[in-house]
Amino acid sequence: MSLETLWLALLGLLLAGYFVLGGYDYGAQMLSPFLGSADAGPRPDTGAGAGPGAGTGTGPDGRNAALDAIAPFFLGNEVWLVAFAGVMFGAFPHLEGSLLSGLYPLIVAILAGLVLGNAAIQLRGRSRGTRAVKVWNALVVLGGALPAVCWGIVVGLLLHGVPRRADGSFHVGAGEVFGPFALTCGVATALLFAGHGAAFVALRSEPGTAAAARRIGATLLAAAGAAGALALLLSVFGAGASMTRTWTSVVLFALIVAALAAGWWYLGKGRDTLAFTATCLATALPVLLIGAGQYPYLLSASAGGGITVDDAVADGATLKVLIGFGVVIVPLILLYQGWSWWAFRGRTGRRHPSYF
Repeated sequence: MSLETLWLALLGLLLAGYFVLGGYDYGAQMLSPFLGSADAGPRPDTGAGAGPGAGTGTGPDGRNAALDAIAPFFLGNEVWLVAFAGVMFGAFPHLEGSLLSGLYPLIVAILAGLVLGNAAIQLRGRSRGTRAVKVWNALVVLGGALPAVCWGIVVGLLLHGVPRRADGSFHVGAGEVFGPFALTCGVATALLFAGHGAAFVALRSEPGTAAAARRIGATLLAAAGAAGALALLLSVFGAGASMTRTWTSVVLFALIVAALAAGWWYLGKGRDTLAFTATCLATALPVLLIGAGQYPYLLSASAGGGITVDDAVADGATLKVLIGFGVVIVPLILLYQGWSWWAFRGRTGRRHPSYF
């Protein structure tokens, strides 16, 4: 395997890891108003069972079941995005320059959503008034929905192709961002992340909340499948994805559909671990669809052509120097992620306290 292929695979792995791990964070944030703390347990002043906040997103003690599920992993999942950016800057500098400049408004919106969501979650836990908590809850949802939709639009633009100027630079305008295919991909990704988050909450929560998460998650995955079918229909009629490897793309799209169907099926059967495994695959496969379906292009132009792997990659000497980054940093990220999952294994309320 050449160094270029190795670094391309690592770039895709990091982005896919971010979609999987950050995806359930965003999904849980979007679902937080719909999953109260019905399983918070008895309180001295309320007794056992569900309190008045159950089903409203906030229990009588201020807890939120969806946010409790992601609490031990909160912010840690963003490490994958930082590592992805580091690899892109170092190993594919020409892609970084073209991609960030062309997608600048969407990148800013994603970062704004990250900051907004993180701040809202932290400040929500420090608020005592009912009105203040409601405001922070709304911002928590927005902080999850905005990056999810924008990442979906980015995926749609990369699959469709980005307009290229006469000087060779890439530019994305309002017409491209609000085009039918890009918007459909944005909606599909938001629904997928929300269903993925529901599967994660079902895996992590107590029985009452888990059952509600399964019902919501199954509906969301079915809706994500319908949005994906619309994106496929647009592609068939020439208004959607433009792929260089047609059969590879067909196989990968079929795998995404199969993963969505498996997630829907297992949620309905109460098989939380298998459902979450299926939604992990469904959130990771779009990254592979971009990379393998459009190879050798890393950034394709809507009129044809684009930036290939050879065009974007750094020189061989730089790639050899960067090997130390991959050998050291990536295993550390995996070890940290594995440790955190092991340390906080089990359902919320049994293995660790509430954080938010």
